[in-house]
Amino acid sequence: MSTATTVSRNPATGEIIGVSSVSSKEDVVRAIDRARLVQPEWAERSVRQRAAVIARVQRFITTHADELAELISKNTGKTITEAMSTEVVPSAMAADYYARVAPTLLKERALKASSPFLAHKTSRIRRLPIGVVGVISPRNYPFAIPFSEVVLGLLAGNAVVLKTATQTQAVGRALERALRAEGLPPGVFSYVNLPGPQAGEAMLAGRVDKILFTGSSHAGRQLLARAAETLTPVALRLGGNDPMLVCADADVDRAVAGALWAGMLNCGQSAGGVERIYVHRNVYQLFINLLAEQVQQLRVGWAEASDPSAFELDMGPMLDPSQAATVRGQIRDALDRGAVIYGESEPPEDADPQGAYLPATVLVNVDHSMRIMKEETFGPVVAVMRVESMDRAVELANDSALGLTGSVWSRDRRHAEQLAHRIRAGVVMINDHLMGHGLAEVPWGGVSGESGLGRTHGELGFDEVTVPQCIVRDTLPLARRDLWWHPYGAEVYEGMHGILDLLYGRQPGRRLSGLGRVARLLPRTFVE
Repeated sequence: MSTATTVSRNPATGEIIGVSSVSSKEDVVRAIDRARLVQPEWAERSVRQRAAVIARVQRFITTHADELAELISKNTGKTITEAMSTEVVPSAMAADYYARVAPTLLKERALKASSPFLAHKTSRIRRLPIGVVGVISPRNYPFAIPFSEVVLGLLAGNAVVLKTATQTQAVGRALERALRAEGLPPGVFSYVNLPGPQAGEAMLAGRVDKILFTGSSHAGRQLLARAAETLTPVALRLGGNDPMLVCADADVDRAVAGALWAGMLNCGQSAGGVERIYVHRNVYQLFINLLAEQVQQLRVGWAEASDPSAFELDMGPMLDPSQAATVRGQIRDALDRGAVIYGESEPPEDADPQGAYLPATVLVNVDHSMRIMKEETFGPVVAVMRVESMDRAVELANDSALGLTGSVWSRDRRHAEQLAHRIRAGVVMINDHLMGHGLAEVPWGGVSGESGLGRTHGELGFDEVTVPQCIVRDTLPLARRDLWWHPYGAEVYEGMHGILDLLYGRQPGRRLSGLGRVARLLPRTFVE
C-alpha cells in the first residue's frame, strides 16, 4: 500500500473530514487476483444466500441513516435533506428491492421451441456471473450510484472491486464499511483509491472481467479505447443534456415545481437533471414568471446537521470550484450570444463570487447556438426556450448527442406518451423528471454513445453483470441419431425438403407430399 493519502474536505467550509490511503496499481492488481480466487466460492452460494447478505446491508444503512446523511452532506456540500432523500433512502430501497427480486430475475428459464420438428430439443437460459467486476463511480452521488452497481454485481455472484471519486473518499469509505460489516467473505468486495484514469488502467492491467464506469463522456471514451486493446467489456453511464417539454395543457404549477427540483437538486450536479426546457408559447410567460419567482426564493447555503437551520436549506455549493468555473463560462457564452438571466437565487452573504457557490439561474432568449443548449451543464442552471408547437419541441429535444433522460408535462396522458415515444432518451418521464434514477426497477442509461453504453438498475442491470449460458437437451427417448445426421443420401435431402413443404407449403397436396417424405425418413432416427 502506498503511503500517500487523499484528504476529503467539506466544499462549503474547507474543513477536513477524512483521510483515505491511496492505492497503487499493484494494490489494485492484488485485489483483483484475490477476488478471482474467492469469487467461485461466492458464486456457489444460492442467490437467496447472497440476497440475505445484501438484506443485512440494507438494515445497516437504515440503522446508520442519520450519520451517513451527515457525512454525505459534509463531503459533497449538498443539503442534509438531499443527502437523505437522494442517497441514503434510495440505497436502502435498492438493497431491499434487489435482495427480494434477485432469486426470480436470476432464475433459469425455459425457452419456447421454435418448431414442432425441434420440440424434443429443450433449451434453458441461465445467467452466469462474469467473474470480477470493476466499478468506477463519480462524485455527484458518491453513495447511491456505486451502491446499486456493487449490489447488482454481488447478488449475481461476482466479486467486485470499487473505486469511488477522489473528492468524495469519506463517503466511499463509509460505503466500504457498510458492505464489509455484514458478512461478505473476505476478498469478494475490495475498495481501492486512486485517480480515475489510473484506476481504469490498473483494473485493465489486473484483467477484470468487466468495468462499470459512470462519469464524463470524455473519460468514458478514453476508458473504452483502452479496454478495446484487451477486449474487456465496459458499460458506460455518461453525460446528459436533458430536455423538459411543457405542453400548452400542462399543470404549470407542477411543471415549475418539477423544473425547480430536477434542475437545482444537488446544485444541478445530476446527469439526468433538467437542463433545457421547451415551453409551448401559450404558457411560456406564465411558466418563466413562476419559475423565476421560485428560484429567487431558494435558500442557499450549508450548515451542520446539529444546526436546525440545516433542514431549511434548499441548495448547497458545488462540490468542486473548478466545475463552478466551467458553468460560469457556459453562462457567459450564453449571455454573449443574447441570452438573458430571468431569475437568480441569492448566494450566502460571505460567498466568494468565484468560489463553489453558484446562484440557481434561469436563462431565457436562448437558442441552439449556445453552449448551454449543446453541452452538459453540470450546475444549477436551466435554459428556457419558447416553442410554437410540441413538434418543434421534440425536434429541439432530439438535437443533442446526449440522449440520457427527458420529460413531458401535460394533463393529456395519451398525448404525453406519444411525445415521449418520439424523444431519443434512455428514460423519459411524464409529469416528473430525474426520479427514474431513484426507482430501482427502472433501467438507467442513454441511447447514444455520448450518453453511455448499457444499462444499470432493474432486470437490465443484472444483464450487465452476468453472461447468458444456454443448456440444450435432447429429450427424444430411444433415438439413435437425428434425421439430418450421417450417413447422407438422397432420402435425407428429400426428407429435409419435405419438412419445408409440410410446414410452409401453400397447397394441401404439397404438404401431404412433405409429410410422406418425412415419414419415410423418420425410422432412421431409431435404427442403428
